[in-house]
Amino acid sequence: MNTITTTHFQFPSQKSVYRGKVREVYNINDELLVMIATDRLSAFDVVMPKGIPYKGQILNQIATKFMHLTQDIVPNWLIETPDPNVAVGHLCEPFKVEMVIRGYLSGHAAREYALGKRTICGVTMSEGLEENDKFPMPIITPTTKADNGSHDEDISREAILAKGIVSEEDYLVLEKYTRALYQRGTEIAASRGLILVDTKYEFGKTKDGVIVLIDEIHTPDSSRYFYADGYQDRQDKGEEQKQLSKEFVRRWLIENGFQGKDRQQIPNMTDEYIESVSERYIELYENILGEKFIKADISNINERILKNVLNFLSKR
Repeated sequence: MNTITTTHFQFPSQKSVYRGKVREVYNINDELLVMIATDRLSAFDVVMPKGIPYKGQILNQIATKFMHLTQDIVPNWLIETPDPNVAVGHLCEPFKVEMVIRGYLSGHAAREYALGKRTICGVTMSEGLEENDKFPMPIITPTTKADNGSHDEDISREAILAKGIVSEEDYLVLEKYTRALYQRGTEIAASRGLILVDTKYEFGKTKDGVIVLIDEIHTPDSSRYFYADGYQDRQDKGEEQKQLSKEFVRRWLIENGFQGKDRQQIPNMTDEYIESVSERYIELYENILGEKFIKADISNINERILKNVLNFLSKR
């Protein structure tokens, strides 16, 4: 199946291109950003060699929906989505941290906890917790924002301020917005029969100095969801939770001897496995948004994107 894993567009007034792990961002005249969600799959901060059909469309459309559903509590960068894989927004200077918020002991936090660590990013986790237990209060565990090919690193609030990565005034806003977005996301997830376990947000500052939400929000790449039905029963029995997130890919990689560490080889992803991942992402979309996924025409994705973006830019 056709996928889009890299782009080489030349848009009018284009200044530069930034290629992240999954998204490619085109700077238009130092005013707009054209963000293209590719079908690349990243895990453990490593980009897998094959694309996942419809993944970029899924991520872009989920993020767009949640940008609209949260714009009353936190301003965001988005102007329009002229194509299923494309979001266009205001040029922002991104903060060099990702704001991770966790309501439950899962994923990276659970792996650290299992190693005997009781502090993560300067935040103390209480004794006696089991994997996937709910924290008394959600905790914010920031990471540094790594360049493509590098690993994000845990960092404490104190270190962020001490190193001057973010000013204290701005960081207080980031914390406030992170908690507000997580609360809204938790409420929306509950209405879909889901639990928003943890998620990450990225923020930037506009030319006018306004802090806004950028990039993605509440997607399966940036968030972990559990099915609410049976959650407590599974915890009481010590069973694994039924979850909606990219964790299933991480688990498969771990089972096949890969965690992004030096000299580890990425296991071969067969066409059948790639198709199963695509189907899983569609399942995630339909559960998270509560609506059927409509597949875009992928017969020539690059041509489609170019046409739609040029049409949008011609009207500016």
